[in-house]
Amino acid sequence: MTYFQRLIVNTLTFISLSVIFPNMIYVRSIWMAIIAAFVLSILNMLVKPVLTILSLPFTLLTFGLFSFIVNAAILKMTSSFVGEMNFGFSSFGAAILMAVIMSVVNMIVSERNLDKYKE
Repeated sequence: MTYFQRLIVNTLTFISLSVIFPNMIYVRSIWMAIIAAFVLSILNMLVKPVLTILSLPFTLLTFGLFSFIVNAAILKMTSSFVGEMNFGFSSFGAAILMAVIMSVVNMIVSERNLDKYKE
């Protein structure tokens, strides 16, 4: 999946999750969702590798489940950079739930995209 496709998928995921879970996630507008997806991609590129290496013992101890905590932390950082009034979560638990859902959505879209090129 290309970078632009991943931005679109994350933007649409933010918007749809804010409609499905209005008490857990808040997105002010589609432009804020686009900005949040862009900031998330930058943080995934710069900060996530460092957090992943630092949390490697916990990730191994929990058989990989701690990676959802790292993803939730990245989402909360995205929220703080974009601004809580523009893009925010009600709690850290909501961010964990959104991280799990976003991981599943990205996995499904990536799988679907890979199947297209196998033929």
